[in-house]
Amino acid sequence: MHIENDSYQDIRDAIRDLCSQFPADYFRRIDEERGYPEQFVDALTRAGWLAALIPQEYGGSGLGLTEASVVMEEINRCGGNSGACHGQMYNMGTLLRHGSDEQKNRYLPRIASGDLRLQSMGVTEPTTGTDTTSIKTTAQRNGDRYVINGQKVWISRVQHSDLMILLARTTPLAEVGRKSEGMSIFLVDLHEAIGHGMTVQPIRNMVNHETNELFFDNLEIPAENLIGEEGKGFRYILDGLNAERALIAAECIGDGYWFVDKVTEYTKQRVVFGRPIGQNQGVQFPIARAFVNIEAASLMRYKACERFDARQPCGAQANMAKLLAADASWEAANACLQFHGGFGFAAEYDVERKFRETRLYQVAPISTNLILSYVAEHILEFPRSF
Repeated sequence: MHIENDSYQDIRDAIRDLCSQFPADYFRRIDEERGYPEQFVDALTRAGWLAALIPQEYGGSGLGLTEASVVMEEINRCGGNSGACHGQMYNMGTLLRHGSDEQKNRYLPRIASGDLRLQSMGVTEPTTGTDTTSIKTTAQRNGDRYVINGQKVWISRVQHSDLMILLARTTPLAEVGRKSEGMSIFLVDLHEAIGHGMTVQPIRNMVNHETNELFFDNLEIPAENLIGEEGKGFRYILDGLNAERALIAAECIGDGYWFVDKVTEYTKQRVVFGRPIGQNQGVQFPIARAFVNIEAASLMRYKACERFDARQPCGAQANMAKLLAADASWEAANACLQFHGGFGFAAEYDVERKFRETRLYQVAPISTNLILSYVAEHILEFPRSF
């Protein structure tokens, strides 16, 4: 259970109805097979939910990040994993806010219909991590094309996407006045790129999350695939990163509610020494505290989304929402696993699967320590620590 006093109950009901067609054993099987939930993603697409942020003139629903966050929350709240499809939500803002009319007319209707998937964003590199301004992947103009060279890592859903947002340096770091200058954003057609200058190396990982290392060796892409102005890509990508953090926060909130619901029901039924273990305060209090923290994180999520939708600065709110939600879901996950005892480790209870999935968000898309550094420097005005 959770306190539902927002105005999005119609969205929640619709997502719950759709998710009811994909029960726990569906996601359990996908996890066991290390597969991709194609049927689920297709159902979301057909129902229009992955086009939520696309304006109606392009065939989308014209909703805001707030509504998109509710969609992501409810998928996880129902036992699914939004990580298979959330990229299309937060990547959309880059194209919507900074793409040309020609680019939007060419791609958005086909994304809205499901003919194209824009699920992937290539930013992180092996030697730079979160230090985005130090990326080494380059894009050099050569006539009517750009030539891409470099490497990316932890790039998700490449194998289940048609398009990818790519950040690369168009001006060397040594030649710019500020580190954040000289980077540009490109839209890459993955079908044309893979095997023609771009190589994909899958990374097997703890979570069933399709992620990869990418290698670029003289990959040529049309100059018309540049999004916005050359050299301003870092500023553009920040929109996508803030949207990503707000949506990940929503997913963690959904996870948190799932854990609380799961463990509450179990501990009310589980009888040991002649009484339900949920009668003990030592069981009740950790679950109650996790619930309180999830509710608080949800409010910060709404604040971040509200500011994003109003085109107001939202970096602080998006970062804090992600931190609070990731911590709350992990707290709930630990309580859920602990009070299930040995059954929590059994795949059929789904606790261990969700436990692994939500643990990711202590690390990605930005680690909790880096969020604390951001708050310390940019809000509390401490000296920069790195």
